[in-house]
Amino acid sequence: MHAHVLERLFDVIQLEGLDDGFDFLHGDPGAAHGMQRRSGANGTQQDRSKQAIFADWRRIIGTRMIETNDPAIWRNFLPWPSAETHKHARGRLAVVSGKAHQTGAARLAAHAGLRMGAGVVRILCPPDAASVIAPAVRAVMLTPFSSPENLGREAAGSDAVVIGPAAGLDDATIANIQALGSTGAVLVIDADGLSVFKGRTAELFAVLDRDDILTPHEGEFERLFPGLLTQGREVAVQEAARLAQATIVLKGAQTLIASPDGRVRRNENGSPWLATAGTGDVLAGMIGGLAAQRMESFDAACAAVWLHSDAAHTFGPGLTSDDLPDCLPRVLSEMRSSALD
Repeated sequence: MHAHVLERLFDVIQLEGLDDGFDFLHGDPGAAHGMQRRSGANGTQQDRSKQAIFADWRRIIGTRMIETNDPAIWRNFLPWPSAETHKHARGRLAVVSGKAHQTGAARLAAHAGLRMGAGVVRILCPPDAASVIAPAVRAVMLTPFSSPENLGREAAGSDAVVIGPAAGLDDATIANIQALGSTGAVLVIDADGLSVFKGRTAELFAVLDRDDILTPHEGEFERLFPGLLTQGREVAVQEAARLAQATIVLKGAQTLIASPDGRVRRNENGSPWLATAGTGDVLAGMIGGLAAQRMESFDAACAAVWLHSDAAHTFGPGLTSDDLPDCLPRVLSEMRSSALD
C-alpha cells in the first residue's frame, strides 16, 4: 500500500479514536470495541457509527487502487485471428431482440459484435420481430424463439449473449435472462435487462456467474443498487461488483469498470459525441464480441469501453449510433499496428 494512503488511513484512525480492536485491514467494523469519537478542538464529543468510519477508510483505500484504463494493459490480450482461424473459432455471439417495434437496439449490438471480430453473430427474436429484422441484416443471422425455454435452447452453444437493449420491462425479460443463465455463455446485460430487476436484485444475482458483465448508466445502477452512489462512484462500483459477483461497467463521462476480484479501472478518453441514443447498445455488442472470442470479461469490458470512445473521437461531430460500428475497423487496425510495434 502506498505511503500516502497509509498516512491518510492513520489520520482517520487517530481522529476517530479507534482502539486496537478495530480490524481495519480486513474491513470488519464490528471488531471495534470503543467507537466514540475523541474530543475535537472545541472539546465536544461526537458519536459516529462503525459503518460510517468503515466507509471512510474504504473511500481512502479504494480510490487509490483505481487504475487508468490504458490500452497498454489489455492490448496484447485482444483476440486477433491467425491464418488457420475459422469463423467458429472466433466465437459465437447471440443478441436477444425486443418485439417487432423494438428491434433497432439489437441490430446495433449485433453489428458492433460482428465488427469486433466475433465469427458468428445471431439475433434471437420474438416471432413477430423476424419479418422486421430480416430485411435489415446481411452478415448477421436470425433465429426466432417462442418461449424462454426455446430461447435457452437456441442460445446453447453461444460463447456470449447480449440481452437487455429494448428487451422490455416485463416478466418475459426476467424469464429470458433466467433461461440464458443455464447456457454457460458469458451474459452481457444492459438497459431493460437491468431496470427490470428493480427491487428484485436477488433474482438477478442468482443467475450471474463471475464472467458475466452488467453495463448500467447511473439511473440503471441506482435501480439495482439503491443508495450506493451516495458513497461516490468509485466505492459504489467496487461494492456493486462484489455484491453481484460480476463485472460492472458504470457508464459516464469517465466510465468505471470493476471486477468482482476488486480491480477497478477508470476510462479517461470519454467522448461527448457518445451522448446520443443507441451508443450504449453498441457498447454492449462490442463487449459481447470480445467476450465471445474468450477475452477475459474484465479486460473485454475495459477494451470495449476505450475503443468505443476512441471510435467516437474518430468520427467526431454528427456521430449517431449507426456510425459507431463502422468506425471500428480503423480503430482496431490502429490498435493492431501498435501491438505489432
